[in-house]
Amino acid sequence: MKKTIILLIILSLLLLAIPTGCSRDEREPLVIYNWGEYISRENDTYTLYGRDYPIEDVIKAFEAAYPQYKVTYLTYDDNEKMYPKLEKESYDVIVPSDYMVIRLINEGKLQPVDMAKLPNVGRYLDPRLKKIDLAEDPALNDQVYQYAVPYFYCTVGLIYNADELETISGTEPEDVWKVLFDPSKKDRIGMYNSMRESIGVALNHLGYSMNSLDPDELEEAKQLLIEQRQTVRPLVGIDELKDKYVSGELLAGVAWSGDHVVCQQRLEEEGSDPETLQYVLPKGSNLSIDMMCIPQNARNVQGAHDFINFMYQPDIALMNTVYVGYSSPHLDVLENLPPEITGNTNYYPDEATIETLEVFYSSEKIDTLYDQIWQTVLAN
Repeated sequence: MKKTIILLIILSLLLLAIPTGCSRDEREPLVIYNWGEYISRENDTYTLYGRDYPIEDVIKAFEAAYPQYKVTYLTYDDNEKMYPKLEKESYDVIVPSDYMVIRLINEGKLQPVDMAKLPNVGRYLDPRLKKIDLAEDPALNDQVYQYAVPYFYCTVGLIYNADELETISGTEPEDVWKVLFDPSKKDRIGMYNSMRESIGVALNHLGYSMNSLDPDELEEAKQLLIEQRQTVRPLVGIDELKDKYVSGELLAGVAWSGDHVVCQQRLEEEGSDPETLQYVLPKGSNLSIDMMCIPQNARNVQGAHDFINFMYQPDIALMNTVYVGYSSPHLDVLENLPPEITGNTNYYPDEATIETLEVFYSSEKIDTLYDQIWQTVLAN
């Protein structure tokens, strides 16, 4: 009898130790690969020009709205670092910049999006963005929106400390960018660890197209960047630069317009004057659109569409825009942001401003040449 009782106890303990189906997470995996600090991941209230905006963790909000999915959220800080990972890993949604979207379309690495599954995008996408030519080839330009949905967009300009530097009133590239190459500002300049932005700024400063293929112009830009690294010793990074502009450690640097918005928010939060950090958009600089895409080897295509559509839900799009600080392609968001932001042509360029800007093009020749230049610059 005692043996029977002991055996029953042992059997009961073994049964308790065996995992059951109820304890396993049976949700469908959904893998999102996005830029760092590029989605709301906290619960808070942000204040913009006297208006309060509640902020939520967008990933948790998505999982609550779609309980069938379990999100794995991964980040990168540069298009060129994201690109090779697509050969090795499977992601369901990626957010490359426009020129990288063109490259991925050309290489057959994206699958078309199904607009029937994206009713929010069809309803709220700002049609003005579709008027911007993102590719040299008109036929390819017409295909972009078959494969990609705008997430945020921005311009590329100079952020600088107005308390320490003279006011920059003009927009001529040579005058705007010259502080970046001034040896007297050694160790106090910020540069993005990004191939196209860095080479583009050098070309723009010299008066050339940001898509130049002229060997002499490219050589001049390369030498300028090498000299800068040796004499100015800029701090090279992405997200970490923002805190250093806010603290005053850096005097000036290359900045996406959305990063300027974030820096001013942080100054305001700490009780400092946000106007300390100014932003200038030079003529001929870059306009860039980051776009949500579904890779060809995505495993959860339905989940990818659900996520993209969710990001265009008005309340989600608004809180995400307030948190991220970049320019929104969402019509309803534009109606609910302070006019001080939406009326600023540095952030939301009008047609006249767009006419003065360039997008980065992608072609086999451009991609190869610019990568060679960038590797040489990094080696010095």
